[in-house]
Amino acid sequence: MSIEIKAPTFPESVADGTVATWHKKPGEPVQRDELLVDIETDKVVLEVVAPADGTLKNVLKEEGDVVLSDEVLAVFVAGEVAAAPAAEASAPAAAEPAAAGDVIMSPAARKIAEENGVAASAIAATGKDGRVTKEDVVNHLKSAPKSAPAAAPAKAAAPAAKAPVIPEGDRIEKRVPMTRLRATIARRLVEAQQNAAMLTTYNEVNMKPVMDLRAKYKDQFEKVHGVKLGFMSFFVKAATEALKRFPAVNASIDGNDMVYHGYQDIGVAVSTERGLVVPILRDTDGMGLAEIESTIGDYAGRARDGKLGIDEMQGGTFTITNGGTFGSLMSTPILNPPQTAIMGMHKIQERPMAVNGQVVILPMMYLALSYDHRMIDGKEAVQFLVAIKDLLEDPARLLLDI
Repeated sequence: MSIEIKAPTFPESVADGTVATWHKKPGEPVQRDELLVDIETDKVVLEVVAPADGTLKNVLKEEGDVVLSDEVLAVFVAGEVAAAPAAEASAPAAAEPAAAGDVIMSPAARKIAEENGVAASAIAATGKDGRVTKEDVVNHLKSAPKSAPAAAPAKAAAPAAKAPVIPEGDRIEKRVPMTRLRATIARRLVEAQQNAAMLTTYNEVNMKPVMDLRAKYKDQFEKVHGVKLGFMSFFVKAATEALKRFPAVNASIDGNDMVYHGYQDIGVAVSTERGLVVPILRDTDGMGLAEIESTIGDYAGRARDGKLGIDEMQGGTFTITNGGTFGSLMSTPILNPPQTAIMGMHKIQERPMAVNGQVVILPMMYLALSYDHRMIDGKEAVQFLVAIKDLLEDPARLLLDI
């Protein structure tokens, strides 16, 4: 029975997707729920699995093709297993090395290979469609500098092996297509700067009270809740309280309308190999520290594995990003439209501070709040950041709601 393999149903916010990787080839047997193909969208990578045991008959959309919601990707035959390729018939041919002319090589790669007497078939190709690039030849020569050159016409005396001829000062370049996620991030960042009156205000917070509280209770916290007590949960709770006090920071702009949200959905930026994603913590006012920590941990793990759902990254009324995990001391975060503000956390660093007329070494962190001046006045932005500073420097106020 033939079954059409279709692209997932995309939500309204996702117009289309791109075929990223086919994990199975036509004629290859497949088990039920085995991964067939990855579809990359602007937000996440969606997996399409086999509907039953069977065989992938033919592929209609190749890697790199753009597909729409529910568009047919391939034809799958349930219950059938394709016959194994005639390995015996092809074995003699496979035993013979491919002729140099059968291998696709760039002119520069072919020139270096010929100068060093290297057979094209011996070089591992990484270029598109199996093309041997100049970089492939250079890497092959570097990995086997003492190997004998390819067979040459017989002479009276075999010449001594010579060192590989690698062009001096060779500057290798690699061209890689931008992923849809990276392209979307780039477009949204540019739009945010072009379409918003973005300003940034800074403050610094003494992290000693939070660090002392964490050191005192972290073991008991982990034992009771089964999750480690980090810093992010304190910042999420402090931001939630500050958003309640300053509704404009929790608002968004929709055309000429200002939309005030009566809830706090805070996005937490997570860095992955594919780019930055921002999963959303829903209704943070009703979440405890343990629930925040466990949810962030779950999001971070699934984000790095490409397992986040699109619905988990939609919406959000405010965003927190933490460049301090990579050592950033200070930065200017860029807005995540249509939100009107984003807060940046940074590295905790000991600095000499004046306390009651005395110089004291304290663990300090710079905070940055970028905001849309069309929606938020400077006074509100500064007071919002001061509120977060006050709550973190006296974390008991988070529990007492004062």
